[in-house]
Amino acid sequence: MTDVEGPLAARVLDALLREDYAGMRRLVGPARRVLNLPGRSVRLLEQCPPFLADVVVDPGQGLRLADVFAAVRALADPRDDVAAFERECLDALAAVRLHEDARPAVHRRLARIPDELRRGPGAFYETLAAFTDHPVHPAGRGRAGLSMADLSRYAPEFNPGFPLRWASVPDADVTLAGTRPSWWPDPEDVGLPGKGTVFPVHPLAVPHVRAEPGVEVGPDPYLQVTPTLSMRTVVAGPLDHLKMPLPTSTLGMRNRRTIVPGTLPDGALVERILRRVLDKEPHPVLLADEQTYGHARSPLLGYLVRRFPAETARAHVVPVAGLLAESPDGGHVIERWDVEDLFGAYLSALFAWNVTLFRYGIALEAHQQNVALVLDGDAPEGGPPRLLIKDNDGALIDPRRLREHLAPAPGTDPRDLLDQRMTTRDPEALARVFVTITLHLCAAAPAFGLARRGLLPRRAALALVRDRLDAALGPDDAFLRARTLDATVLPGKAMITAGTLVDKARTGAADINKHYGPPGPNYLRDATCF
Repeated sequence: MTDVEGPLAARVLDALLREDYAGMRRLVGPARRVLNLPGRSVRLLEQCPPFLADVVVDPGQGLRLADVFAAVRALADPRDDVAAFERECLDALAAVRLHEDARPAVHRRLARIPDELRRGPGAFYETLAAFTDHPVHPAGRGRAGLSMADLSRYAPEFNPGFPLRWASVPDADVTLAGTRPSWWPDPEDVGLPGKGTVFPVHPLAVPHVRAEPGVEVGPDPYLQVTPTLSMRTVVAGPLDHLKMPLPTSTLGMRNRRTIVPGTLPDGALVERILRRVLDKEPHPVLLADEQTYGHARSPLLGYLVRRFPAETARAHVVPVAGLLAESPDGGHVIERWDVEDLFGAYLSALFAWNVTLFRYGIALEAHQQNVALVLDGDAPEGGPPRLLIKDNDGALIDPRRLREHLAPAPGTDPRDLLDQRMTTRDPEALARVFVTITLHLCAAAPAFGLARRGLLPRRAALALVRDRLDAALGPDDAFLRARTLDATVLPGKAMITAGTLVDKARTGAADINKHYGPPGPNYLRDATCF
C-alpha cells in the first residue's frame, strides 16, 4: 500500500519551517542538513532552484504526523490552537486515503464521458482538479467537520449528483440583487406554499439552517446539482453555478466556508470595476457574471448565482488547479494540448492581465481555483487560451491609483466596499498579493509541477515564467519589476500559522488570507542550478 502519511507529514513540517512557526528555523543545523526537533532529528534537502524555501524535509525518512504533532506541542505557545491543527492534519490524511481508494473508480467513470459533455463550465475538470494538492497549504484536501461519508456524497472528487434543499426566509430579513435564473423554484416547488423568499441550502447545512430564527426548510428537494472544486459551489445549469454556505473550513480551521453577507455586494462591485478596465484595456479575459445574489444577514443564509459567458459553452474550461491533474484518458490534463505552447500562452495572458491591473491599483486574489483556461480546440489552430476570472471578493485595491486611470462611475467606487480591508494605499501590500497569488500560485507552482512530472524541463518552465513576466512589465513598471524579477527575496504566506494555530489578536493579521511569514528565495533569479 502506498504510504500517504509520510509525504503529508513532510509537507506539513515544510510549511511550519517555512513559516518559522514558534521560531522553528533556529533548530536548523549549521550546514542546513538537519532540523533538530525536540525528540527527533529530521533530514533536510536543499532545493535548487528553491520554491518558497531553500530547504525541504526529506520525505523518505519514515516521518509520521505523530512526530510533527510532538514537535509542535513541545514548541507551541500555550495559547496556540494545537488541537485544531492536529484535527486539520488528520482530516487531510483521511481525505487523501479516501481519494487514493476512490480515484480509480472515479477515473473509469469519467473516461466514459464523451468529449462534447466535457465542455463548458461543468464539473469534469473540477473533479480532476480536486485530486491534486494545494501548492502551498499541506492540508488542503481536508474539510473540517465533515465525515468520510459526507465527502463521498457531496465532495467534487467523487463527482456526485444530488438534489438541493431550500428554505423560506422572512421577506423583511432578505436583501436581493440581480435576476434569479429560470430554474429557480417557487415556494410551492419545495413544499413551502405561501411562505417568504426561497433560499438554496446545501444538504450538509440543513441542520444548521433549521436553527435560524424564522427560517423553515422545505420538505421537498429541488434541482439536481454537481459540486465544483470549491464544494460549496455547484453546477446548477449549463452556464450557471450556485454558491451557498457550507458548514466546514478549508485551508485553515479559521477559514470558514459560510458566506459573510458583505462579501456578495463587494465581489459584485469589484467585477464591475474589472469590466471597466477590460473596456479600456482589452485582454483575452472573460469575467463570470456575479451580480445576482441574496443574503439574510446570516453567514448560513446567502447565495450567489454565477453566470458564465456564452463563449465558454463549447470550450474546455480547465481551472489552473486542474492543468496538472491526472487525466482519465492517461497522462495529465495539460497533455491534451502542446504543453510548452499552452503554458507559455497562458503565462502571457496571466501576466499581461495582472500587470495591467496592478497599474490601476488592483491585485486579485485569483488563485488556481478561481482562474480557468478557456480552450476552444485541441491544437494551436483552436486559438490562444483565454482566462476566465471569478470570485472577486478578496481583491485589494488602491482607490487613489484607480481614480488616476478610471473616471468615477456609479457602482464602481472602491470606497463603497463594505469590507474596507479590501482597500489600501500601500503599493507594497498590492505587490505582496501579486507575488503570492499571481506569481507563486498561478505561475511558478505549475512550472515546478510540470518539471516534477517530466512534462517540461525545469529550466524551460522557469524561463517561460521569467520571460513572460519580463515581457508584461513595461518601462513604467519599475516598482513591480523590483518586487519580482529583481527582488532578492519574495514574500510568502503563513497559512498554517494564521489559518489555524495563532489567532488574529496575536498575529496582527487583519485578514488571515493575507498574513505573511518570512520571505523566501527568488526562484526567478538563481540560474546556477538549472
